[in-house]
Amino acid sequence: MGAGPAAAGAAQDTSFAHLLNPNRKWFNNRRIIILNAWIVLLLITSSTNGYDGSMMNGLQSLQQWQNDFNHPSKGRLGLLNAIQNIGALAGYPFAPYLSDGIGRRKTVFFGATIMLVATALQTASQSVGMFIGARFLIGFGLTFAANAAPMLVTELAYPEYRSPLTSLYNALWYSGAIIAAWATYGTFRINSTWAWRLPSLLQGIPAVLQFSLVLFCPESPRWLVSRGRDTEALRTLAYYHADGDEQDPLVQHEFQEIKTAIEFDRSVAANVGWKSLIATRGNLKRMRIIVALAFFSQWSGQRCSSTGLLQVWNLFWAVLAAFMVNRLGRRFLFLASAALMTLFYTAQAICFAEYSEHGVAASGHAVVAFVFLFFAAYDIAFTPLIVSYTVEILPFPLRAKGFNVFNFVISVALIFNQYVNPIALAALGWKYYLVYVCWLAIEFVFLWVFLVETKNRTLEETAAIFDGEDALEKIAHGGTVRETPDVYEKADEKA
Repeated sequence: MGAGPAAAGAAQDTSFAHLLNPNRKWFNNRRIIILNAWIVLLLITSSTNGYDGSMMNGLQSLQQWQNDFNHPSKGRLGLLNAIQNIGALAGYPFAPYLSDGIGRRKTVFFGATIMLVATALQTASQSVGMFIGARFLIGFGLTFAANAAPMLVTELAYPEYRSPLTSLYNALWYSGAIIAAWATYGTFRINSTWAWRLPSLLQGIPAVLQFSLVLFCPESPRWLVSRGRDTEALRTLAYYHADGDEQDPLVQHEFQEIKTAIEFDRSVAANVGWKSLIATRGNLKRMRIIVALAFFSQWSGQRCSSTGLLQVWNLFWAVLAAFMVNRLGRRFLFLASAALMTLFYTAQAICFAEYSEHGVAASGHAVVAFVFLFFAAYDIAFTPLIVSYTVEILPFPLRAKGFNVFNFVISVALIFNQYVNPIALAALGWKYYLVYVCWLAIEFVFLWVFLVETKNRTLEETAAIFDGEDALEKIAHGGTVRETPDVYEKADEKA
């Protein structure tokens, strides 16, 4: 599955592999361990999002919550579920400007501050209106944190671990969902308002941690260079990637490449402003893939049959795929995911039809098995890779805005799911599954034709792939240490 039109030009060998110190690993280097701890602080942003959706499902099953809010009508319940997404939509016009303007970490801090206040209001709610307002603010604040956090992860991470760590971001959505499910289950026996207030309060833990700690986190070296703060950027790269050695070959490679890429985007590619997202052929290619992945991630049929019982299963496969991304590649995982989803969804449709039309009990049991297989197929690509792939193919000046478009499209697709899927499923029954079978086949064809392999590239080289060979060569060879042999191998030989 690695072949195909879009696979041409994919790197075969890691361009920075010869610059990596073989003795510097995530488990034995103190600076990398500290850096990864900061990255975990950023990754929990996604857990907050997963917690919210699962918590609301759990709260609606609590009699205490129903009684305190006078048994909300179906219309009010719909608003309660949708208001967090509406709050997110309200934040989209502003999030990329803060990420680019005040920096990644301050934007995460800003979002965490809003979510902290909102969680307090939600926990203290005395009416449905107050609860709805608090949930709006949670969505609003989450937009800022969720825009900046994954970008800071991918722009800070040690090059060898960048892809798995960024892929973990969206995979950890399920961790929040699992925690929320257990939290609401554990409090349902409390015979007071704390049966629902306690899960609401627990939702604020990630915001508390980020509010307290994120300003001590290092800032993105890419953002620092874009602001003319080259000395700080070099110092940050050296401290976390080379134990403070500013002349380390890897650090010099990264630093020179960052400077070259940002200068290229400013002077040659003219990547400035919203219009630039579609102003060049390379950017059109990027946005075509990004918008498609956003829709595919929500329109693959998973919302028709999603249940809380699948969360642990989903987390396992998503995390496994995140750690395999460098070995297997993005293109292989996406194509395998789309092909297997089509296969298992077709099997679901057949079994559901047999059960609906003829009442065959075995078919009903088979549907459950194929649902689990379908979600495993979904989770090997469309959970871990949609965020990491999006942020890595966007050049720095467009990363915040392009990622914001990605999140906006997901919100639009979610609205479709919330309102169209239940109506269509009720009207068409098992035949509605056939719509998604056809759609999944279209997804596979699209991914085969347009998805570009990006493994074994630095962040700057990955983004430049879409701008043609000249751009890629300029950025890949813009520094002074690109063509050096394996410096650590030579040092070992001398020793």
